[in-house]
Amino acid sequence: MDSLENQFLIAMPSLNDPYFHKTVTYICEHNDNGAMGLVINIPVRISLNELLAEFKADNNDVEALSQRVLAGGPVAPDRGFVLHSTQAGWESSLDLGENIMITTSKDILEALGTDDAPEKFMVALGYAGWSPGQLEAEIQQNSWLNIPADAEILFDTPIELRWQKAAEKLGIDLGHLSSEIGHA
Repeated sequence: MDSLENQFLIAMPSLNDPYFHKTVTYICEHNDNGAMGLVINIPVRISLNELLAEFKADNNDVEALSQRVLAGGPVAPDRGFVLHSTQAGWESSLDLGENIMITTSKDILEALGTDDAPEKFMVALGYAGWSPGQLEAEIQQNSWLNIPADAEILFDTPIELRWQKAAEKLGIDLGHLSSEIGHA
């Protein structure tokens, strides 16, 4: 299978895993060592302002930062990730292509809500991880659909509509899909 980097994984309706049911996951890395991604449609009960206040950041009371922090996945839920539009200059960033970067350093958090911030961004705690071959097996078991990542869904679509909008990019209504696996 080709790399799924810079792709969305769309959970099939039949995926009953309590964490991943009706999720969209942005795949940041996929290679022979496995895969890593961020779930982009599960908000946690903390706003970005509240998270920044915990870090004692000066920008912790900015109206533009009232957005919800996301639960990026069940692995390392205390670790933060910022997915954002392309902007260089952060201590620890990786260009993911298609005008999307990921940054894990604290310097970007201190810039959010200021003129130095990336134009578009989201913050997630934790990540989703798959061991070598695990994601490929889950796709063969009909747990996931995949499509190229879309910055509009990532940054401009309301969280609660991302699963539906991602599926619409495929031209399908997930409510009409069968959970049966077929092989021709």
